Amino acid sequence: MTETPLDGSAEETTNTSLWPTDTGALPDRARRVLLRLVRGPYLSGAREAQLWSVLLSDQDVIRSRLADLFLELVLDPDNEFAFVRNAPAEGAPRAVRSEPLTFLDTAMLLVLRQTLLSEEGGGRVIVGQAEVFEQLAVFRTADRDEKDFTSRVSSSWHKMQNKLRVLHPVGEDRAEISPVLRLLVDADQVRAITAEYQRIAREGAGEPSDAREIQGADE
Repeated sequence: MTETPLDGSAEETTNTSLWPTDTGALPDRARRVLLRLVRGPYLSGAREAQLWSVLLSDQDVIRSRLADLFLELVLDPDNEFAFVRNAPAEGAPRAVRSEPLTFLDTAMLLVLRQTLLSEEGGGRVIVGQAEVFEQLAVFRTADRDEKDFTSRVSSSWHKMQNKLRVLHPVGEDRAEISPVLRLLVDADQVRAITAEYQRIAREGAGEPSDAREIQGADE
């Protein structure tokens, strides 16, 4: 088995066979980037520097391969992260599964996103679990006691860390907010959850029952 090093675009490689019946056109390292993006939830340059370097050097061909799968690459070179989302073409199949979120999940994403944007330009943004929980307290309904509500908010916090990976633990009950959150939550979601947040804060109506979704690849 022979792997030819890349020189410029991955398309220029002449020998990319990795096993006897392999008909793939990409070399090993470009395939690994492609697979990493499809697996999701995102690729971080800070945490996976080697894959990030390959993504930047072979961005065009990787975009092309993703487009063949009805996927679009979202890349932020300044903050060094990238992820894929379903192609915006009308009638295109949904290649990436959406992650179902409870309302509290979505509300937490909004709180984290607002915190991130308010600290923009100041380096790493660290947030405490207690301060996030305090901002979500407005959504506690009369039929849920404090213990039950805290359990549900804690579940959302763990989902942010382990499933969506928009929080990275830096100590007990504290975490760094990933800059990917700037793009992961779209404008429609921000408007919808902000309007609901303001309505509940104003009327004290409690948490709605409908769940939302955020686009993300399988683990």
